[in-house]
Amino acid sequence: KRLHLDKPIPIAYLYWLKQIVVFDLGESRLHSRKVTDLILEKLPVSLFFGLSGFFLTYLICIPLGIQKALKEGSNFDIYTSFIIFFTYSLPVFAFAMLLLYLFASGEVFSFFPLGHEVSDYYEDLSFFGKVNDRISHMFLPVICYVVGSFAVLTLLMKNSLLDQIAKEYVRTAVSKGLSFSDAVFKHAFRNSLIPIATGFGSNLTLIFSGSLFIELVFNIDGMGLLSFEAVRERDTDLMMGLLLA
Repeated sequence: KRLHLDKPIPIAYLYWLKQIVVFDLGESRLHSRKVTDLILEKLPVSLFFGLSGFFLTYLICIPLGIQKALKEGSNFDIYTSFIIFFTYSLPVFAFAMLLLYLFASGEVFSFFPLGHEVSDYYEDLSFFGKVNDRISHMFLPVICYVVGSFAVLTLLMKNSLLDQIAKEYVRTAVSKGLSFSDAVFKHAFRNSLIPIATGFGSNLTLIFSGSLFIELVFNIDGMGLLSFEAVRERDTDLMMGLLLA
C-alpha cells in the first residue's frame, strides 16, 4: 500500500513518476535509509574503480592494437593474440579469483590485500601511506576491469587500422612522397578511431553501474554489490532507484 502497488499498474506508475519529479526515490527497506543517499554513497566507489579501469583499458588497447596492425603476422602479433584470447576465454569472476589466489592469498604470493577499498588502519596512515594503500587495494580489481573489454578493444583497434591502411587514400599519400609511418599516424590512425569512439557508451555504463562479479569477489562496497543486495532482498524502492540511476 505504501508503494501504491495495490492499485492498477498505470496508476502505480504515475505515483512513481510523481516521486521522481520531486527527486524522491523512496526509502530502502533493507538499509532503512533514503535510496538517494545510498546511491550517492556507493557511486564514488564504483566511479573510482570504473574510471581507473576505463582509462587504463584505452591506454593499453589502442597502442597494442596499433602495434599488432603494423606487425601483423609477426611473432609479436601471434604471442599477444594468444594472451588476448586466453584472458578473453576466462570469465571475469574466475580470473578475479585466480588473481586473488596467486597474488593475495599467501598460497603463492601475498603482494596485495584480499579485498575492500582500503585497509582498516587507513586513517592512521601518512599521505603517501594512504596513496600506497589505495593503489595496493585497487590494483587487482582494476586489472579485472581492464580484462573485461581488453580483447574486444585491442582487436577492434587492430582491424580498424588495417582496414584504413588498405584504402586508396593511404596508398595515394605514400605515392606522393609521404612516409608510411606518417601516412598511418597522420591519416589512417584518426579514421580508425571512429569505431573505438562508438564503444565509449557501453563502457561508460560499467563505470556508473559497477561490476557485480568484481565487487563480489573483491568485497568492494559499490553500486554492483548494492544492486545485487536489492534484487536478493526484493527491496523495491532501491531496485527502482538503481535502475533509474
